[in-house]
Amino acid sequence: MPIDLPFIWAGIIAFAVLAYVILDGFDLGVGILFPFFPEKHEKDLMMNSVAPVWDGNETWLVLGGGGLLAVFPLAYATILPAIYAPIVLMLLGLIFRGVAFEYRWRTKKAEYLWNWAFTGGSVVAAFFQGVALGALVQGIPVENRAYAGGWWDWLTPFSLATGLALVIGYALLGATWLVMKTSGDLAERARSLALPLSFATVGAMGIFSLWTPWLEPIYFERWFGYPTLIFSIIVPALVLGCLYLIVTGLKAGHDARPFLAALGLFVLGYAGIGISFYPYIVPSSVTIWEAAAPDESLAFLLYGAVVLVPMILGYTAYAYWVFRGKLDPDEGYH
Repeated sequence: MPIDLPFIWAGIIAFAVLAYVILDGFDLGVGILFPFFPEKHEKDLMMNSVAPVWDGNETWLVLGGGGLLAVFPLAYATILPAIYAPIVLMLLGLIFRGVAFEYRWRTKKAEYLWNWAFTGGSVVAAFFQGVALGALVQGIPVENRAYAGGWWDWLTPFSLATGLALVIGYALLGATWLVMKTSGDLAERARSLALPLSFATVGAMGIFSLWTPWLEPIYFERWFGYPTLIFSIIVPALVLGCLYLIVTGLKAGHDARPFLAALGLFVLGYAGIGISFYPYIVPSSVTIWEAAAPDESLAFLLYGAVVLVPMILGYTAYAYWVFRGKLDPDEGYH
């Protein structure tokens, strides 16, 4: 039985994107929440909580984007022209956020500017990630194996609402991360923010679960046709279960449970998108097999992935292990 290389690579790319979303999501969330913590020492602790790991989290974005170009060139050539503007703005936000990590510690006089650069970069990056996702979900017109839409097709009420929803979701990840990593007044304020953010995130997921099936006929069929209708029952039930764990964990004073349950919300949302898309990589236009590079290229690249992906997982896990536990207010990465 021949190996289905496009399917394997679709799984690798999907895993890389999910890893980026859940790992970089919480440190973007910390930046989004920056204005809610006015004291300098609180901001210092917030940045130190993510400083050891934030740059390593970006590795998954590079793997996902580079992998898409290498193994699904047709998808890359049709998706990117449709979302160039939000992708460029997202990258600019990530650049500002990254520069702020270093420069904020180098100046006292202009520190407030880098505080706003950190916040602004985080909000812009998160918002336009959501906009790009919304533009992809709502569909990309393809004719003769090329993008057939206009420059502003990505800008719709659905994509803008998706951007806002992702900002809220990342803020939830950031708040629960701070609950897990900090202590004292900072952790308690983060706990008080996490509670309404959890309801807002689940509410946004509910709105888009009802909105998405009406965007494309295949989505409606996928979510309301048998046997995939089963997922329409299981996934919302699991989402409510995660919400219950977040709320009870926050009220009971648990540190790790709310963060892990918030990650669960993102995994479930990502799974829902996968159920809606499969087997398409460009919704309703191009399947993963149509978009894939030749099998010879996929096999050659797979040898590298078999070595590279475990290495990335290994050093990522090691970094989180080294910096595990509560942050010491008297020590920091900087």
